[in-house]
Amino acid sequence: MKRVLTLFFVTAGLDASAHFQTLLPSSDIIRPGDNADVMIDIRFTHPMEQGPLMNMGEPTSFAVVRGGESVSLAESLKSRTQDDVTYYEATYTVDRPGDLVFSLEPAPYWEPAEGKMIIHYTKVVVNAYGEEDGWDTLTGAPVEIEPLVRPYGLWTGNLFRGRVLKDGNPVPFAEVEVEFWNKDGIEPPADPFITQVIKADAGGVFAYAMPRAGWWGFAALVDGDEPMPNPDGEDVGVELGGLIWIRCVDMK
Repeated sequence: MKRVLTLFFVTAGLDASAHFQTLLPSSDIIRPGDNADVMIDIRFTHPMEQGPLMNMGEPTSFAVVRGGESVSLAESLKSRTQDDVTYYEATYTVDRPGDLVFSLEPAPYWEPAEGKMIIHYTKVVVNAYGEEDGWDTLTGAPVEIEPLVRPYGLWTGNLFRGRVLKDGNPVPFAEVEVEFWNKDGIEPPADPFITQVIKADAGGVFAYAMPRAGWWGFAALVDGDEPMPNPDGEDVGVELGGLIWIRCVDMK
């Protein structure tokens, strides 16, 4: 699939470092009798602030790993527009039990406020019909978060642990940003509450207890090894992100 460079100018006062690629399924657990069609929402935005929505180019790849096999889902991608900004949706029909690891490589994104290109390799795990057989399967992305806790069936307050990997190797003291998909309209009392920041340990392992039910995004950010041309043809630095989305539920 052809790579497309996308361009967006951030207005003054917005935190450019809080960009998150979303990959949000309609459910992370499919039970017998549930609708087998999983709807997946794909946006580049600020989750806690619920905007702005950044323009996405055509994703480089979109796939699902099931039973150890990676299957391209590129043909299922549908572009959508909101306020003249492009985002994507997809539908996947679950046809067998097991863990499904959905992964996305978006088009490189030019961020003039930071003077760098951004690529956020993003994944989410959906369990189908109770068979747990691959929730920790790696997608092979250049930067990836390996879940050390099963990434579904989590109660609010559970501790999520992950390991940051670059080219398959742990990243010592990697920085991980965390944001809540704020459909609840929560108003952070100050800017530092918008994006939580974690520093991994010497083995690349981090932990975070999710304080509210809903979707949480974890973004491990590292510098790319090689520059990339921006839309003007100038070689600039690259931010590589390994993202995973986790949902927790209130215990009632």
